[in-house]
Amino acid sequence: MAQPNALPAAPGVYGWHFNHSPGAGLPAGQLLYVGIAPRRMAAHESKQNLRTRVRYHFRGNAEGSTLRLTLGCLLGLELRRVGSGKRLTFGKTGEQELTGWMAENAQVCWLLHPEPWTAESAFIAELDLPLNLDQNRHNKFHAHLKSLRAAARSRARELPILS
Repeated sequence: MAQPNALPAAPGVYGWHFNHSPGAGLPAGQLLYVGIAPRRMAAHESKQNLRTRVRYHFRGNAEGSTLRLTLGCLLGLELRRVGSGKRLTFGKTGEQELTGWMAENAQVCWLLHPEPWTAESAFIAELDLPLNLDQNRHNKFHAHLKSLRAAARSRARELPILS
């Protein structure tokens, strides 16, 4: 992300791997997650592309990025309700900590594709991508990750809302 404009403002598939494992049982230096931009094309033109989506995963928050939610849960960050109480993030400090961890450890690659949703399905079906939940029930890490995220959400709902 040192050169965010290196990412094309075009549709495609992106993949994340990490120099250090984000959690027990996960390999370092191996592709762990794929995503797409945009989602399926509707009748209107999407504003999402590789550049905007990858930037959001890197600089956004857990509410808008399933990757950030997953990484934060694996790293033991505390998920909290924020604002009106409907949004769940790791709070300002936790999100900053996660961004720092990603800056140190995350690597992203991409593939331009006019219909990325078709490529994403194929990648998830053929590769071991433990951080993907959608379309990935067959992965041995799926149940653990789903449970970990559900527990984090449940705890967050019991805690006071952060301002």
